[in-house]
Amino acid sequence: MIQKRKIAAAAVAATFLAATAASAEVQLRFECAQDGNECDTMMTIFKQFEAKHPDIKVKMDLVPYKAILENLPVDLAAGTGPDLAKVTDLGGLHKYYLDLSPYVEKTYWEDNFGKTLDWYRAGPQDKGIYGLQTQLTITGAFVNKTLFDQANVALPGKDATWDDWAKASREVAKATGTRYPMAMDRSGHRFAGLAIPYGATYFDADGNPELNDPGFAAASKQFVAWNADGTMDRNVWAGQGGTSYADATKEFVNGELVFYYSGSWQIQKFADQIGDAFDWEVVPAPCGPAGPGHCSGMPGGSGVVGFKSTKHPKEVAELLNYLAQPDNYAMLEAKSLNIPANATVAKAGVKYEGATPGAAKALNAFSAQVPTISPVGYAYQGYKNNRAMFNITVTRLTQAIVGELSLTEALDRMSADLKQAVNAAQ
Repeated sequence: MIQKRKIAAAAVAATFLAATAASAEVQLRFECAQDGNECDTMMTIFKQFEAKHPDIKVKMDLVPYKAILENLPVDLAAGTGPDLAKVTDLGGLHKYYLDLSPYVEKTYWEDNFGKTLDWYRAGPQDKGIYGLQTQLTITGAFVNKTLFDQANVALPGKDATWDDWAKASREVAKATGTRYPMAMDRSGHRFAGLAIPYGATYFDADGNPELNDPGFAAASKQFVAWNADGTMDRNVWAGQGGTSYADATKEFVNGELVFYYSGSWQIQKFADQIGDAFDWEVVPAPCGPAGPGHCSGMPGGSGVVGFKSTKHPKEVAELLNYLAQPDNYAMLEAKSLNIPANATVAKAGVKYEGATPGAAKALNAFSAQVPTISPVGYAYQGYKNNRAMFNITVTRLTQAIVGELSLTEALDRMSADLKQAVNAAQ
């Protein structure tokens, strides 16, 4: 009987110890949406972190992108958000971010992610560290090289302007019977890749946002004209209403489009869907009439942030700091086929895993454009109300394209809309 009591007592003690260990374990909830395999790749790295920190576990909630865009802000406002998440509205969600500064080596983060840290901050006076840029994207142009070869038209050179590309694309389309010379995603973010080379500043001398400076107006005039004369595939913008997004990936993949202005996130899709149907390339950022130094795409992308509502700020910071280290970060970029935002990794170069020769060439072509990105692009991408500016651009420019408003009226409406949006945000 005494032996049985000892066994029972031992069993109770073992159960108590197991329960105590389980209760001591920290579980971090990570909400993520992926274009390709970046969330899965991060979890592979997080498993390595767990092996080094057996008291911390990461649980990933893989969700549609729409949930990140629409549901996550609601959950954060209600105090029911995750511990960390992959986000794209970098500045817009700032008020919910956990400042990692007390837990990480600030010098390392500043030296390696300096150009993107501001995107997560409240303003110029804010020196906190809030997010790790995991996907650096750049807007840019893809061309159907096979169509250029068939038309016997040379690709415009490194310093070619938007006008040069429009002229060449029309010539190729005419010679080959291709349906569309050019197309651009229906996005205010993408339009900035045209506007900045035309001299758009997006902010006045006092730092206030604006959508009707001379450079922006000149780019708008040219864009509306190209939609009117058939240079641009008019259906992409005119075929939608409101702020709806639209692209021309189907037309490009099907060989119906000569020049497509989109961005680096399309590379894997094109490699998979085009295959060997035709040769395609990423070309240098088109220049504009604003002069030297105005050959810039628009930066963007996504990053992973922790939220101040977490009960485990130190562990969240440890996890993000682990992901930020060169070896782990390089692994993330190599497996997910992304452009590195980490300066050390970018300088060393990334050996992309499983990329076709065409995809690898395209990734390197975009990476080479990172140093040419205009400061205006970085400032615009980091502005907390940029989503409102993107949407206003799309809505009013579309009205000018379809003839509901004159260009002058559209630009005036943009200014009024922006003023209203900023006031509402404040």
